Amino acid sequence: MTYILAIDQGTTSSRAILFDKHMKVVASAQEEFPQIYPQSGWVEHDPSDLWSTTAGSCRAAIERAGRMGRDIAAIGITNQRETTLVWDRNTGQPVYNAIVWQDRRTADLCRKLKDEGHEAMVSARTGLLLDPYFSGTKLKWILDNVEGARARAEKGELLFGTVDSFLIWKLTAGAVHATDATNAARTLLFDIHKGEWSAEICELLDIPMGMLPEVKDCAANYGNARADLFGHEIPIMGVAGDQQAATVGQACFKPGMLKSTYGTGCFALLNTGDKPVVSQSRLLTTIAYQIGGKRTYALEGSIFIAGAVVQWLRDGLKIIREAKETQPLAEQADPGQHVIMVPAFTGLGAPYWRPDCRGAIFGLTRNSGPAEFAKAALESVGYQTRDLLEAMQVDWTDAAGKPVLRVDGGMSASDWAMQFLSDILGAPVDRPQVLETTALGAAWLAGMAAGVYPDMDGFAESWAIEKRFEPAIGEEERQRKYGAWKSAVAATMSL
Repeated sequence: MTYILAIDQGTTSSRAILFDKHMKVVASAQEEFPQIYPQSGWVEHDPSDLWSTTAGSCRAAIERAGRMGRDIAAIGITNQRETTLVWDRNTGQPVYNAIVWQDRRTADLCRKLKDEGHEAMVSARTGLLLDPYFSGTKLKWILDNVEGARARAEKGELLFGTVDSFLIWKLTAGAVHATDATNAARTLLFDIHKGEWSAEICELLDIPMGMLPEVKDCAANYGNARADLFGHEIPIMGVAGDQQAATVGQACFKPGMLKSTYGTGCFALLNTGDKPVVSQSRLLTTIAYQIGGKRTYALEGSIFIAGAVVQWLRDGLKIIREAKETQPLAEQADPGQHVIMVPAFTGLGAPYWRPDCRGAIFGLTRNSGPAEFAKAALESVGYQTRDLLEAMQVDWTDAAGKPVLRVDGGMSASDWAMQFLSDILGAPVDRPQVLETTALGAAWLAGMAAGVYPDMDGFAESWAIEKRFEPAIGEEERQRKYGAWKSAVAATMSL
C-alpha cells in the first residue's frame, strides 16, 4: 500500500493520477464533461457528470497502472473551488445543478448587500469580497429559487457543499459530510480568523447552519471510499481547493513564496505566514493550508479567464483545433501589430472586481487574423498576472522587489507564454519538473497523513526546477506594453 490516488476535479474535466512512493506519476486518466450555460453569465454543471467522470477516471488510472484498490494507501482530493451544490441528506439527490465559480447570476444581490453596507463585515470575517464568485450567494440563490428548497433546508433535509464535500459524500456513501479549511475559506461563510462558520453571515444570507459541512485540516481522516468503487476500502486523507493544493505542490511553505497556476482561470497565491494580511488592493485574504490545526494564510489574486481564452479560440472562433497550436500561431503574428485582448467574458477578477464587464479587443487592423488573436490571447494572461503581483506588492511590504514566480497548470507548458510572462513582470519565472502540481499537492497531503510521504521539509527539498525564464526585454518596452494594457482595461470598464 505505497500508492496514492489523487483526484483533481476541475472546471472542464475530472482527472485521476496515481503516484508511487517516490511521488512519481505512475498512471493518469481524464474525462471531460459539458458546460451548461442557461443564460448569459450563468454557468452550471450536472452533478452526475462531476461524480461519474471522477469515479470513471479513478478506475481508469488504477487499471492503467495495473494496480488494485488494496495497493493504494490513501486518496487525496483537490477540486474547483466555490462551485456550489445542494443535495438531499438521505438520498444524495441534488436539488439543482452545480452553480460554477464563474457564474455571475448573483451580481445584483452582491451589489445590494454592498449598498446596504455589509461588505466591510463580510470582508473582515472571511477575507473575501461581496462578489458572485463565491459560494454563499450561490447557495442563497438555490434556497430562494428552487421550489421547496428553503423549507427542506430548514427542516434539516438538505446539505450544502463545495465539490470536495460532494465527492466525499459520494465516495463514503453518505457517511461523511465534511470539507477542509481551504475550501471552507472560499464560501463567504467561514470566519478565517476563528476557523469556524460565521453565524452572523449565515443569518445575513438566511442560510441554515445545519446544512454546512464539518471543517477539517487539509491532512486528516475524511472517511473511507467504499469498497465497491475500487475493490477495497481506501481512506481519504487529504483535501485542498485546487489553488491551495497547487501552492502545496509547489512547496511554497515559507512567507514570501509565490505561485501562479494557469488552468481555466489563473490564480496567484503569496504565502504570508501565520498572520492574515488585509488587502488594500481588493485582493483576497485566504487560507493557504491548514495542517496540524495551524492555519497558514495567503494573499490571492484571481483571474477568471486564462486557459479558457485558448478554449475560446478553439471552440468559439475555431481558429485552432488543439490548445498546443496557439504557440506556433502566436510566433507567426505580425510584430508591427499591437492587438490587445481583454478576456472579460465573465467579468474582471482581481484587482478590478467588475462582474458586469465583458470582453473586448483593441488595436485591430485590416490585416489582423488568427496569429494576432492567438498572440493577444496568450499575452492577456501575462498582463493580468502583472496586475495581481503589483497589487500584492502594495498590500504586503515584505513582498517588495521582484520575487521569483513558480508556475504550473496547462498553459505553463508553453515556452512562449512563460517567456512573455517573465518579460512583462521583469522577474524570473520558474517552471517545475512536475507540472501536475495541483494533483501532487493533494497526493502529498494524503500521503503525508498516511505515513507514505515525507514531512513538509522533506517535501520542499524534493521540489525541482525544469526551466527558468528570465526577462529578455528592456524596461521601456515593458512599461509601454503594460501601459497599453492598462488603457485597454480602462476602456473595457467604461463600456
